[in-house]
Amino acid sequence: MYTPDEHRYESMVYRRCGRSGLKLQAISLGLWHNFGGVDAFENMRAMLCRAFDLGVTHFDLANNYGPPYGSAEENFGRALRADLQAWRDQMIVSTKAGYDMWPGPYGDWGSRKYLLASLDQSLRRMGLEYVDIFYSHRPDPETPVEETMSALDRAVRSGKALYAGISNYNPAQTALAVAELRRLGTPCVIHQMKYSMFVRKPEEGLFERLEAEGIGGIAFSPLALGMLTDRYLKGIPADSRAGKDGRFLNQTHITAERLSEVRALAEIAQQRGQSMAQMAVAWVLRQKALASALIGASRPAQIEDCVAAAANTEFSAAELSRIDEILLTAPA
Repeated sequence: MYTPDEHRYESMVYRRCGRSGLKLQAISLGLWHNFGGVDAFENMRAMLCRAFDLGVTHFDLANNYGPPYGSAEENFGRALRADLQAWRDQMIVSTKAGYDMWPGPYGDWGSRKYLLASLDQSLRRMGLEYVDIFYSHRPDPETPVEETMSALDRAVRSGKALYAGISNYNPAQTALAVAELRRLGTPCVIHQMKYSMFVRKPEEGLFERLEAEGIGGIAFSPLALGMLTDRYLKGIPADSRAGKDGRFLNQTHITAERLSEVRALAEIAQQRGQSMAQMAVAWVLRQKALASALIGASRPAQIEDCVAAAANTEFSAAELSRIDEILLTAPA
């Protein structure tokens, strides 16, 4: 029977999520990849238990994570029952709805019908009575924001979620969603966005909006799907994300120019005493608006490497300047 490390909270860094009472560890674990029905369950258990031993208690999912859709939630629920159920009150479990999930007009986007039905299905798959955070996964251009936010409000008031969040909303969309949730009496606590050295769009007003509204941010893909590591510097491994999947990262993305930039960045990381992955995560965490960096992993050692990044998130002006010089040559 699994017994967690009794010292697991002693070295983890916790950051307040905006102006809420919620604190998140600097490193959270996402189950977007490597937790689906096509993956090895024992490896999932090993990653979840190792993360928990290291003080990582926030596990992030979505209804359609897999493949196939829903299987990541099913596998998380299975692992929870096998190893971690006794510590549920020490965890933050989040899920989302907003992307394609089932056929027909009620299985996608942001209607009240879809979001609330999806949350019920997610809870059944995971075997949970509630999730800690329920997100609108993306804004819906054809559904009024009032309707989408009313679904989040209902999820919280029903007790099926403790906090409401939004994901992939731009600054203007964020302002509208936050204002509506505030009017309803269920504040928006967290915003999940894509952010890394290679994807800097949130710097164009989103972080400023989050700080002004008192909302915590959490960045997904801080390692740019593995490109901001040493994973691809010597080719594309067969067991890598680009090697075995290709839906979100493939050989066309891993260009000679990208690899040249990663090598230059890795020199700075080495001077800092960090791996390339650790520096990439630390660079994301330098943003005051962010409560956490949401990493993915394919084996426990990768989680260990990223958790160590939280020990050094300070950058000198010279380091930041050199990083910006390298990234200026990066393709859009």
